Amino acid sequence: MKLYYHIKPFIPRGVQIYLRSRIARRKRMRTTDIWPIDHRFAAPPHGWSGWPEGKRFAFVLTHDVEGQRGHDKCHKLAELEESLGFRSSFNFVPADYPVVASLRHNLAARDFEVGVHGYTHDGTLYRSRETFLRQAQQINRVLKEWDAVGFRSPAMHHNLEWIHDLEIEYDASTFDTDPFEPQPDGAGTIFPFLVRGDSGCRGYVELPYTLPQDFTLFVIMKERNIDIWKTKLDWIAHHRGMALLITHPDYMSFDGSAPGMDEYPAERYREFLEYVATTYAGEFWHALPKQVACHMR
Repeated sequence: MKLYYHIKPFIPRGVQIYLRSRIARRKRMRTTDIWPIDHRFAAPPHGWSGWPEGKRFAFVLTHDVEGQRGHDKCHKLAELEESLGFRSSFNFVPADYPVVASLRHNLAARDFEVGVHGYTHDGTLYRSRETFLRQAQQINRVLKEWDAVGFRSPAMHHNLEWIHDLEIEYDASTFDTDPFEPQPDGAGTIFPFLVRGDSGCRGYVELPYTLPQDFTLFVIMKERNIDIWKTKLDWIAHHRGMALLITHPDYMSFDGSAPGMDEYPAERYREFLEYVATTYAGEFWHALPKQVACHMR
């Protein structure tokens, strides 16, 4: 990973996607038994009492805003969700682009959530313990400034022990199963869980994503429909788990414009939300990540 992030700025974007697609196709053939569904991970945690109001499953929407173009599309994405009765969490990278305060305040006023997506998106956060602690100071400062309680690492890198140094209610840097991530060790569950700290450390709630990321499906794997999302959601709903999705406004094309080489039509996301709303009307608890963390505690 260190080598990749060192040379990444010098590799043209098209070449990056081509290489990742080739690798993903080969790996996909070898991992059909664990992706997109690993049937070993359906069991609820010990003592699990279910979701609020007896709902069948939890449905959680999150967005990682990786750059300026994603930042500039947040309003359109929020409007799309609002039009269908959904809310979500937007996670921003504070040191990589200007995160406009009016955008954060507007999202919060409309009952969306704002979280922190690393300090930079350059893959350096876990390079060493010293590096992590140095960036953690800045992350904690931003968390306080933004009145945010949630964190997600860039590129889904994670060290659940080190994350105790962040002043958060929850982390969302893991997944149930995803062999296509650079750090592919999964959490092995479709439920949230508490990561306890040492004596005197309060701990935090871990929220693994359980639906494949949009970038993986539509940019790397070139999927042309949402069948994988629907199949995985149906399985999670059957096992009464947490369906948590990561999408990226950076890679969505809105208003019918032709998608770029690393984009896909936002209509696919709309189609999935409509599927959830109609197929499972009244059956799911639609919650923000901070609400799931509170329920888990």
